[in-house]
Amino acid sequence: MATSNMTIANFEKAIADNDIVLIDFWANWCGPCKMFGPTYEKISEKHPDIHFAKVDTEAEQQLAAMFGIQSIPTLAIFRDGVLLFREAGALPEAALEDLIGQVRKLDMDKVRADMEKQQQEHKDHECVNCGHHQ
Repeated sequence: MATSNMTIANFEKAIADNDIVLIDFWANWCGPCKMFGPTYEKISEKHPDIHFAKVDTEAEQQLAAMFGIQSIPTLAIFRDGVLLFREAGALPEAALEDLIGQVRKLDMDKVRADMEKQQQEHKDHECVNCGHHQ
């Protein structure tokens, strides 16, 4: 198997130690999760350089809550420690491959610069509207 079980205990290390991390949030009772599982496994075997993790939302409720998981399956994708994608729903194989391709092509320096700019604009907006500077 090319996937690993992710827990609250190994989450941070997995994100820090791998360039790209995909996380499948699932539960044993979830029909769509069971349908997505084999696709996720198959794709994981095609991309040995990517860390594919699975989170059992029943066993890892704290981790699921940390991600605000409300429906499953939910897929989350990190690259260079940055959460780039988090969406519920079972993806078909072609869509998952396409998503991985998009993540690989991203210019992470630009992503970080855009995030920094957005945070600064948000901070400036809050400051202007907070009422402390009138």
